[in-house]
Amino acid sequence: MRVNRILLSSALIVVALVVQVSVLARLHLPGAVPDLLLLTVLGLALVYGHVGGALVGFGAGLLADLAPPADHAAGRYALVLCVIGYLAGLAKPENGRLKSATGPMVVVVAAALGTTLLYAGVGALVGDTTARHVGLPSLLFTAALYDLLLAPFVVPGIMALARKAENDPLAETSSAGKSADISSGWLSSGTGLKIGGQRGGLGGLKNKARTRTARVGRIKGVKRL
Repeated sequence: MRVNRILLSSALIVVALVVQVSVLARLHLPGAVPDLLLLTVLGLALVYGHVGGALVGFGAGLLADLAPPADHAAGRYALVLCVIGYLAGLAKPENGRLKSATGPMVVVVAAALGTTLLYAGVGALVGDTTARHVGLPSLLFTAALYDLLLAPFVVPGIMALARKAENDPLAETSSAGKSADISSGWLSSGTGLKIGGQRGGLGGLKNKARTRTARVGRIKGVKRL
């Protein structure tokens, strides 16, 4: 991933995790908790694609696994968000622009349901039966509802920031300058000659040829006399 992607993703993930833990988790809503971290991953995945979405999802999930008050095995949520980020990145539009809000809303609902099911499934594999006691159907419904209501305020802003970071003119100018320097350096080092030196050499050869021609003309004129 590019440096601007890493910096932006890290900042957004940290902010989303802090808000989710300190604010959303303390609302004590019935059922699931609004997953701001998931919505952040979805917004970045819709811009970065499936590979970038998988990397962002893994990093966000691992940070959530290690941040207090996590009460589950480390790597559990990282695996879930890695898969969800990869699948959401497959829905990235070809031109990078969304024609309507229907597609992202469908992605949000599918991701909310998929995250809950995958998290409960991985938990069942490691012996965590919390989802059975709480009620999986109610978790699925509330997770989809909360994330769908929160998505219009989060996903478009995340995507706008990601696109702005991708179209950084300073980064493009510096990269173009570096490529030009590299190409000129490669030419000079590969041939052992500089372009300016080559121009000067050609000019010198022309001057020498003119001088020799003038001398020959003078010599011929003297002989004729």
